[in-house]
Amino acid sequence: MGHGGNVIDELTTDHREVEELFGRIDALPKGDGGRKHYADQVTIELVRHSVAEEEYLYPAVRRYVPGGDRIADRELADHAEAERILKDLEGSEPGDADFDRLMSRLMDEVRRHVADEEQNLFPALRASTTPDVLDELGEKVRRAKRTAPTRPHPSAPDTPPGDKLLGPAAGMVDRMRDALSGRGRP
Repeated sequence: MGHGGNVIDELTTDHREVEELFGRIDALPKGDGGRKHYADQVTIELVRHSVAEEEYLYPAVRRYVPGGDRIADRELADHAEAERILKDLEGSEPGDADFDRLMSRLMDEVRRHVADEEQNLFPALRASTTPDVLDELGEKVRRAKRTAPTRPHPSAPDTPPGDKLLGPAAGMVDRMRDALSGRGRP
């Protein structure tokens, strides 16, 4: 899938990629080590995606969308729940009893969140802003994903300015850890 375009196109592409990874996890038998590889891939993608949304999408929702504060707060609560699940999943292996339970909870949480964004938030943002703003947000989100963390940090700030200050530093450390461990490689 190609990335690019406005913020809605970019984030929708991310949603489809995560769903594809969920399908790969489901296709493997319980206990298969490949499930951990794909769970790590899901974690990397979801963390990067969430950080970018928290840095740029939700502030735009607060600014442009009627009732945006309430919407952004709900989305941030969804992210916090998913990040807690990801943190628990990070310490779990496919043969552990908790792995499948956590993976199922994560899939349910993410699918519910994605449906809400695509059916409600994205149309509201599109209706309340301009194509130029959406394009600019798309570029900002892509830049943010390049420097974002790749591991869950549930206690990290999720609103400006803390997220923009600490996110790139945590991202650099995470990418170094990933490079040393081989985590996230195809």
